[in-house]
Amino acid sequence: MARVLMRVYLALSLAVCAWGVWKVYAHPPASMKVTKDGVPYFTPPVIDPITGKPLPVETLVRHYKGVRP
Repeated sequence: MARVLMRVYLALSLAVCAWGVWKVYAHPPASMKVTKDGVPYFTPPVIDPITGKPLPVETLVRHYKGVRP
């Protein structure tokens, strides 16, 4: 009897874990798509017109929001 209960418990645990992984990867929450400033992840850097060097978009967002680095 204990062996059957352990197998049922194991099957339910595996099902819950598999459902959780599927839920996160199939329908990710909005917080996994953008940063706290609203910048999408994997955004390419932009070129500073004055220096010609690449800048992360997060730097521009923080600058226009008035947040100090």
